[in-house]
Amino acid sequence: MLVQELLMTQTSQRFLALDVFRGLTVCLMIIVNTPGDGSTTFAPLNHAKWDGFTPTDLVFPSFLFAVGNAMSFVMNKWRTLDQAKVLWKILKRTLIIFLLGYLMYWFPFVRWNDQQELVFAPFSNTRVFGVLQRIALCYGIGALLVYYFKTKTAVWIGVAFLVLYWMLLYFFGAPGDELSLGGNAVLRLDQWLIGDNHLYHGEGVAFDPEGLLSTLPAVANVIGGYAAGKYIQQKGNSYEGLAKLMLAGAILLFGAYCWNLGFPINKKLWSSSFVLHTVGLDCIILGIIIYITQFLKQTSWAYFFEVFGRNPLFIYLLSEVVAILLYFIRVDENTSLFNWIYENSFMHLGPYVGSLGFALSFMLFCWLVGYLLDKRKIYVRV
Repeated sequence: MLVQELLMTQTSQRFLALDVFRGLTVCLMIIVNTPGDGSTTFAPLNHAKWDGFTPTDLVFPSFLFAVGNAMSFVMNKWRTLDQAKVLWKILKRTLIIFLLGYLMYWFPFVRWNDQQELVFAPFSNTRVFGVLQRIALCYGIGALLVYYFKTKTAVWIGVAFLVLYWMLLYFFGAPGDELSLGGNAVLRLDQWLIGDNHLYHGEGVAFDPEGLLSTLPAVANVIGGYAAGKYIQQKGNSYEGLAKLMLAGAILLFGAYCWNLGFPINKKLWSSSFVLHTVGLDCIILGIIIYITQFLKQTSWAYFFEVFGRNPLFIYLLSEVVAILLYFIRVDENTSLFNWIYENSFMHLGPYVGSLGFALSFMLFCWLVGYLLDKRKIYVRV
């Protein structure tokens, strides 16, 4: 799996910290994606409506950060391989993960029509870009950059991506309305390239928060994770090294808040200030996890998240496919199995607590599958 090319036989606490960090990300991703009722979700478990930031907005960029972090542990191995073999590995993974993401949105390939009949779901209405597709593209571009360039050069290229993206949004967005939902250049490019029918409509209009253009700054999250991973390997075993990692995170946060004045922190646009903000937070969070697991030797709590971290992509896919099936299967013509389970098992807890209770239960179901896989030493790789 792209974020799990760590050798499972290694016992380094830094590897443990990465598994925990990655597992925490997947755990939260499942919780925020599967509330019992999206209209009664506690505010921190919702994305910011547009400009701004919530804890939920940190989940996806943290997964990209973990992708780069894990990549740093396998780069030495890649250096010993033939170039053609490395390029094929990168290309193959990029294509497979992109295809998995696309098929996941198309699944189960049929839909209910107005007459409650099953009909084929046409390609013309399928979403092209999405979460896994962005992971695939960011992995592919990021892997090529760190393979062909030194770490400092890759970081500067990432910075250049952030500045270039800022310029592109202002030059090609609607004049005077460049950063709005309807006037941004991300939407304009996607509409021109693939059309409204292939975009996400969760905002009430056609707009994809994982659009093609906004993938450009997201690559910097992978590069940031890679740079942090390289640094941890070299200096993460000392208090000074750990302090510098967390100081770097604080500096990035300061830079994000300064940039926010002219280019607001915005997850759905994946603004450049949003990248600095999330990479900064991830450096601090990863540093805290390393401190607890490596320096304090407190690891008894970590296994719960390790389960998610050892099969992250599979468990994420499982959560999405099961949720899709629960929505697809009908108890009656007006009620999905998903809603029936929520209404009959969790709603009595109250609208908000019940919605969270359903999400936590669904997350624990996914954890149980991951636990069974881990006990059998089954690690699904792409």
